[in-house]
Amino acid sequence: MQKIGLNQSLSVTTKLTPSQIQVIRLLELPSIELNQRINEELQDNPALEEGRDEMDVAAENYDEFDDSYMPEDGYDDGRQRDPLQNDEFNYEQYVSDDETPGYMLRQEYSPADEDRREVPIIGGSSLIEELKSQVYLTKMTKPQRHIAKWVLGNIDDDGYLRRTTEQLVDDLMFQEQISVTDEEMEDIVRQIKEFDPPGIASANLQECLLKQLECKEPKSEAVLLAMNILSNHFEAFSKHHFDKIKQRLDCSDEEFQAAVQEIVRLNQKPANAFTGSVYETQRETIIPDFTIEERDNELFVVLNTGDIPELHVSREYSDMLSEYKKMPKNQETREATQFIKQKLDSARMFIDAIQQRNETLMKTMTAILKCQYDFFLDGEESSLKPMKMQDIADRTGYDISTISRVSNSKYVETRFGIYPLKYFFSESMTNSEGDEISTREIKKILQELVAQEDKQNPLTDEQLVDVLAEHGYPIARRTVAKYRDILGIPVARMRKTV
Repeated sequence: MQKIGLNQSLSVTTKLTPSQIQVIRLLELPSIELNQRINEELQDNPALEEGRDEMDVAAENYDEFDDSYMPEDGYDDGRQRDPLQNDEFNYEQYVSDDETPGYMLRQEYSPADEDRREVPIIGGSSLIEELKSQVYLTKMTKPQRHIAKWVLGNIDDDGYLRRTTEQLVDDLMFQEQISVTDEEMEDIVRQIKEFDPPGIASANLQECLLKQLECKEPKSEAVLLAMNILSNHFEAFSKHHFDKIKQRLDCSDEEFQAAVQEIVRLNQKPANAFTGSVYETQRETIIPDFTIEERDNELFVVLNTGDIPELHVSREYSDMLSEYKKMPKNQETREATQFIKQKLDSARMFIDAIQQRNETLMKTMTAILKCQYDFFLDGEESSLKPMKMQDIADRTGYDISTISRVSNSKYVETRFGIYPLKYFFSESMTNSEGDEISTREIKKILQELVAQEDKQNPLTDEQLVDVLAEHGYPIARRTVAKYRDILGIPVARMRKTV
């Protein structure tokens, strides 16, 4: 007789609450998009109102509640009972005569509001918005379009999608609570890679360049040879082993040079296409999310609330809830009360989420100000210190993913211009004197060396290594090549002019 056994196993899963998901989503929004999101919430939730009234309802002691209730037949299905059927239910949890506190963050670090000023600037058209518009040109289903727009948010500033399918699937589940298979995600990413400009969302440089060549029509002999080089000899090409490639492909110097010219004309950073003349008419206003202001010879962070309205919970809806205390408890009153409580709780949760967003933004930007204080004083790039997101995470106590969300698409206004928060993050290295310096400083010097070189005899990577060493920056040749690629500087032979 076969024995049947029962086994128990324990597993730990992470599931975000609706309020946590809402905070995460609001945290990613810059000021302009936050204003749009608030307007949408005001339209959807009648219990949320704009402005401030001395008679508004306070919500300091407002507790969250379950939206379920007990069926009339008394069957206990394990859910929390409807508060109306509980003798301990207290309407004062939801209704109070105190003044409702605004969600606006107290400006503990800022000067008076009357000294505030908005300085909108004009920036390039949004790459992500352009790509999102192309989602609707595909045959994707509505759920797939939602996922596709989320995937587009993972494209970096250069236009690359460097996250693997597995990472995207895991992040989607964690952030959006949406489960998809690897195959479904791969299909969505494949369709995104067909968007314009060619090469967008590529995983690496090889894929990006090949995609651009594939889009060329008609394909000349030079283009076909270039595709062969990138497909089958990319590593040798990146190491400049040109003689070996010509020998393997049995092509002449002229044929090889024509193929190289086709490759050189390609865009290594597909996102740069959105700054060209094709999109010059599609501009958008960028309003800084923060301003660095000086008061009593000290710098402070000011959170730009701009046109963002102040919100409060509807007094009318709260009064309606009070009235139900006097009514007989039946199915109709339970359902009506359930609806009112849901709307009130949603309004309170939204207000709290915005306040938490503002507090997180202020705490993060204040930490950045303290780390880069010298730069905010003089505006000199050489004053920037090496700073990683982990450094700010350690200072604030937030997770590094929170710092990443805060720094994404956010801008700060200084006396020297407006900068994206990502500008202040860079890796570090140690110079010949043992001081820790920012890699940004090395990249700037590298750009200057290339700009001042003799174009008839440009500096090779090995020569750049020697010159940088003379300046006190001992770095390897592969590091020079890496920084040169990041800056979009071609190799020496391609910079040579006759």
